[in-house]
Amino acid sequence: MLIPWSTFWERNYFVEWSPVIEAVLTGDYLRGAISGLGVVNIGAALAELADTFGASAEKPLNDDPA
Repeated sequence: MLIPWSTFWERNYFVEWSPVIEAVLTGDYLRGAISGLGVVNIGAALAELADTFGASAEKPLNDDPA
């Protein structure tokens, strides 16, 4: 999430290759979208971890009390 806002992003081969591409890749909207996707990805990963580590022991297949 920090990469789009760092100087590494602006000193990239693809950014310096074309002025049109530079304008698109260094725009605040694209940087925000990439950061937003990073936040969503981290949230999904945390949800997966919560499901994995928070799952209780396996329940028996037959829950009949009789």
